[in-house]
Amino acid sequence: MTSLSLLLWIVSGIALQLAIFLGVSFWRHWLDYHALRSSVAELNIPLKHDVPEDTANAVIAAWQGFRTFRVDRKVIEDAVQSVCSFYLVPEDGQPLPPFLPGQFLTFRLDVPAATGNTEQITRCYSLSDAPRPDCYRVSIKRVLPPINSNFPPGRSSNFFHDQVVVGSLLQMRAPIGHFHIDRSDDPVVLIAGGIGITPMLSMLNWCLTEQPGREIWLFYGVRHGRELVMKSHLEALAAAYSNFHLRLCFSDPQPEDMGKHSHRGRVDVSLLRIQLPLKPYHFYICGPTPMLESIVPALEDWGVPDTHIHFEAFGPSSIKRKRPATTAVTKMLDIGAMETSIVVTFAKSGKQLPWQPAAGNLLEFAESNGISVDFGCRAGSCGTCQTTIRAGEVNYNHPPDYDPELGKCLLCVCTPKTSITVEA
Repeated sequence: MTSLSLLLWIVSGIALQLAIFLGVSFWRHWLDYHALRSSVAELNIPLKHDVPEDTANAVIAAWQGFRTFRVDRKVIEDAVQSVCSFYLVPEDGQPLPPFLPGQFLTFRLDVPAATGNTEQITRCYSLSDAPRPDCYRVSIKRVLPPINSNFPPGRSSNFFHDQVVVGSLLQMRAPIGHFHIDRSDDPVVLIAGGIGITPMLSMLNWCLTEQPGREIWLFYGVRHGRELVMKSHLEALAAAYSNFHLRLCFSDPQPEDMGKHSHRGRVDVSLLRIQLPLKPYHFYICGPTPMLESIVPALEDWGVPDTHIHFEAFGPSSIKRKRPATTAVTKMLDIGAMETSIVVTFAKSGKQLPWQPAAGNLLEFAESNGISVDFGCRAGSCGTCQTTIRAGEVNYNHPPDYDPELGKCLLCVCTPKTSITVEA
């Protein structure tokens, strides 16, 4: 055998081995791909589909005003039967615009009144699933009256649980909201307290569909395991995705609650510092106000940049952030000037009053002076308290989710910048 023949045999052998290696690798990846698709289907996570080139730039516009939706399914999501999911499909059969995971829907409801008639109220509920072209989902907790109090139960939540059934028609605005997950590849930490899990489910399902390799943690705090929403779904996701880390935190756990993903105690920064590697996480927090008042400042003390802390409370909330002392002094001086110079005139009520910054916003100022104003969310989300400005200007305490019409303001989240006349 000549040297040339030997060389050809060696090259052929190497080529054959390479071909076998590539073939086996391709086959393994093909099996893994199909296993992943099957897992996603079993977990009920919407698949990411390739978009045809000619429609890649097509956008389904959000609708204006209210649109009629039909309840397609109604599913209890927890062991104590306090949380129910409603699957909503458009009555006109047209495709739905996508939304940003974390946003919410605004409902106009005709609820029973004490007089025996119905009363129209407006309420907002977070979307609890990744965007789908044919269906929206909200998961609503029944609000019971506080123990040993004269307060009534939540009107809208009990209306949904008791009177909204499969086939019911509901009026809804298009999804809106400034609280939503970013689309970067940065690792993310989701922190939920109680029913604050709903926007986190939307973010989580979206991430695992659109960014399956992104590192994501979920710290979910409840009293005990019977209050967990979609427990089996969360545990199945944690088993299927190695990059998803689940921590179920129980403040009053039962013996059967403690397991692989369990932690005894509330969600706090001490737990985060123990569990999380040192990485530039984005933190998304949703829960009751005391939870946010504890965690948000603690994250700032830990050194988390302000741009990496995103939060939403139940209803209206003002979370104190860390501010330079000079800024606080400037704000105090501004408030002192406002107290002596700004007058608020309520045109319909015929009242002209000196502005009191301690009121917080124009809605509370009106109510404290015996002026009745329709409201829904009290957080700048639903638009119910939208009122015409006849003269003057306002400042917003935070950017409202609902965009007021030109020449109008949302009383629940604004204060007067100058002397002002409003139609209320």
